[in-house]
Amino acid sequence: MDWLLSLCLCLSCPALLAAHVVVAENDGDPGVVRDPIARLIKKRSSDPQAVFDIEIYSLKVDCKVTSRFARSVITSRVVNRANVSREVFFNVDLPKTAFITNFSMVIDGLTYVGVVKEKAAAKKQYQQAVSQGQTAGLVKASGRKMEKFTVSVNIAATKKVTFELTYEELLKRNQGQYELLIRVKPKQIVQHFEINVDIYEPQGIRFLDAHGTFVTNDLTQLIEKTVTETKGHVSFSPTVDQQRSCPLCQTSTIDGDFVINYDVNWDTPAGDIQILNGYFVHYFAPTNLKRLPKNVVFVIDQSTSMMGTRIKQTKEAMLAILADIHPDDHFSIISFDSTVTKWKPSIIEATAENIEAAKQYVNSLYARGWTNINDALLEAISMLDEAMKQHTLTEHSISLIILLSDGDPTKGETNRAQIQSNVKNGIGGKYPLYCLGFGYDLDYSFIEKMALENHGVARRIYEDSDSALQMQGFYDEVASPLLSQIELKYPENGVADLTERSFQQYYNGSEIVVAGRVTGNELDAYNMEVIAKGAEGDLFLKNQRKEQDQEKTFEDPQYIFGEYTERLWAYLTIQQLLSKRVSGTPEEKANNTARALELSLKYNFVTPLTSMVVTKPEDTLDSTMLADKLTEAESRGPPQDGQAHRVSSSPQSNYHYASRYIPPVTSVDGDPHFIIPVPKQNDTICFNVDERPGVIFNLVRDPLTGITVNGQTIGDKKIDPNKKLNTYFGRFGIVNEKLGLKLEVTTRSIEITSGKEKMAFTWSDTVSMKQRSFALQINKERNLVVMMGDSVQFVIVLHRVWKDHPFHQDYLGFYTIDSHRLSSKTHGLLGQFYHDLSFEVGEIHQGTDPEKPDAMMMIKGQELTVTRGWQRDYREDIKHGVQVPCWFVHHNGTGLIDGVHSDYIVSGIFKTK
Repeated sequence: MDWLLSLCLCLSCPALLAAHVVVAENDGDPGVVRDPIARLIKKRSSDPQAVFDIEIYSLKVDCKVTSRFARSVITSRVVNRANVSREVFFNVDLPKTAFITNFSMVIDGLTYVGVVKEKAAAKKQYQQAVSQGQTAGLVKASGRKMEKFTVSVNIAATKKVTFELTYEELLKRNQGQYELLIRVKPKQIVQHFEINVDIYEPQGIRFLDAHGTFVTNDLTQLIEKTVTETKGHVSFSPTVDQQRSCPLCQTSTIDGDFVINYDVNWDTPAGDIQILNGYFVHYFAPTNLKRLPKNVVFVIDQSTSMMGTRIKQTKEAMLAILADIHPDDHFSIISFDSTVTKWKPSIIEATAENIEAAKQYVNSLYARGWTNINDALLEAISMLDEAMKQHTLTEHSISLIILLSDGDPTKGETNRAQIQSNVKNGIGGKYPLYCLGFGYDLDYSFIEKMALENHGVARRIYEDSDSALQMQGFYDEVASPLLSQIELKYPENGVADLTERSFQQYYNGSEIVVAGRVTGNELDAYNMEVIAKGAEGDLFLKNQRKEQDQEKTFEDPQYIFGEYTERLWAYLTIQQLLSKRVSGTPEEKANNTARALELSLKYNFVTPLTSMVVTKPEDTLDSTMLADKLTEAESRGPPQDGQAHRVSSSPQSNYHYASRYIPPVTSVDGDPHFIIPVPKQNDTICFNVDERPGVIFNLVRDPLTGITVNGQTIGDKKIDPNKKLNTYFGRFGIVNEKLGLKLEVTTRSIEITSGKEKMAFTWSDTVSMKQRSFALQINKERNLVVMMGDSVQFVIVLHRVWKDHPFHQDYLGFYTIDSHRLSSKTHGLLGQFYHDLSFEVGEIHQGTDPEKPDAMMMIKGQELTVTRGWQRDYREDIKHGVQVPCWFVHHNGTGLIDGVHSDYIVSGIFKTK
């Protein structure tokens, strides 16, 4: 057998386990079977520098920003210093709002360029490559602010490769500033590393700041910044020694975001018009206007799916928002679960007394019941309609509705299309609707269409420790309206192909951008008007700009790239057409799609309608890779190795529960808590096992693959007299009979045994070892990842407890990834749940804890009383964990597990039968 082996070992510094360039090596001899452990020991002692043979010797980020339109070019040069070929991965995080416009690789003097094609045609080419046996990689990723672009190529010994990626974006003004975000993660020392940013703003630069999340006090002085009236330059170029994470380390401290914030001067009330090469762009962001009073109805979901962290963070956000409501505003709160509850019968003034009463109401909310979105929104519309009818609202004020929800409709009207129609007809264009949706298993397209049809926007709230700040941040964006019913007018015979020019509101700190094509060859002067409603009545503004003067302004090539005004117009047009696709009729959707696709192809933009096809050289055949761009609605799961994840809704039940920030996996952790996800039903079951310390349980046994996992419990150092005895898993034994391999993991060490050969590591080591049928990775003081070839993957998490704690001690958690790859014969306390499981839940009612309802569960032919609660998944956040909502089965899982828990007790840590 041909063993594929790569080794990375560092004992004092972080290893290159998630490098900007990832390495794989093939140095085996076909036909020769070797003892993998013995070979690893030999490799460890003779070639400890193998991982450093791949070197990024140059990494350059070059950004040019002209009137908010940014073009970024990432260039990475890599050399393979090994005497064998290696596969190198080029990974770049780019802003979600950006469009990739170019990618190229230069290998042995030959340039391979990515080609933008219509998505269906690109996918067909990709599938043909796969069917012909070629290596193909499909890249799709979407996160909170960033997307990931990845490409890999096989590099011969001593050869070099140059990667270059270009993307463009229009910077958005938010709360009075623009932000240019550059994510850099080389994960190794780079001989020539530099970031250069040039900014040109004809309006004049009001301020410019630059900082990095990774920049220490020692590195701050390396950020060079020069600013003139209209130009700004920022550079950052640390030396090799300045990049080191410690004096002798080979790992880099450059790991995070480099951020530039700036704003421009706003001296012209009607905004700034820029005309160049037959296209114009108009920036409008008036200042020194009196704010408009607003009337806001908050519609808050308090159904069971909001239980736990979600309802807690929603309450935190609402308390902060209420504290910031302006005294001139009016507001009210509507909460909903199966029914709709109005805090007050009508919208009221934001007096100090009313704000305090609202805070008390918010604090009283708890999760319960089902999800009646339709009636809640119609009640909010009715409340605003009645206030307008009774003339109780401030003159020249604006009204809006903010929905905070995580669920699909499960009560009342549940047909999504009908709800959207009801809300659109009810609002009738009078108020914008803003929809904030929690989590990844939310039906984002449902709330997005509902918001866009009513002049609002949808925003996904990512489940994390800062969820409350995300909600509060959104409210801050709409907290200070300055204008309503804004319309920008241009000469009818002088322009064509305009982007959107009518807007419902303008909020302080934001910006309105309109672009279009200038028609006619002899346009001497360019006149425009702005008509809007302000706090003091109608507003009329006028401006004029000559094209000849503009062309002189943009003569400096250092700050101009290509046809910037034309590309900005195309970018903005495509973005708006994509939004119209969501809310338009079928005919409008088809027309908008066709036009957006035409522009995407013409300007070489990777958009949700196109893909970039990259043909890369391999040893015998070329292979094909696709780079796709997802919409937010398509991003239905957190990024998992470049792929978006989606779990389907339950066909048996329309009851919807909270999403997981990371999809849960079959696992056991804590005291000990077993978590059993049921993906087909988008839900999770959990149970505990109480047993004395020292007991060994069989967790997994697969007779076909020969894989067995056993775990031994440990107890506290001593028993807290005020609490029950706590037990945890403190030792695991993993056996692969077909490889003749045993792995023992404790809180102190990791030992691998193969025949007479043995290797030992501690948790302070950072190790990566790989062969065809077995791989192991130790992430220092965090976790151990064990992979069994193309089969299952296990993750063992280390929990460190304060060494002087009077009761508790260190313990381990066990997680199974890709458990479906084990055979259907797999059993064990965990293994029995690796394959299909179904259940039904009914008779949901309040339990002893008002925030944890009880229910009846039908499973395996039995009826069990279960309680809605949550457990924690510690794979990503070892300290706090991520809450996983689940149905808790009592009495050591009786009725859920086959037999009783004591049936799974075995006599030895490596016992296989």
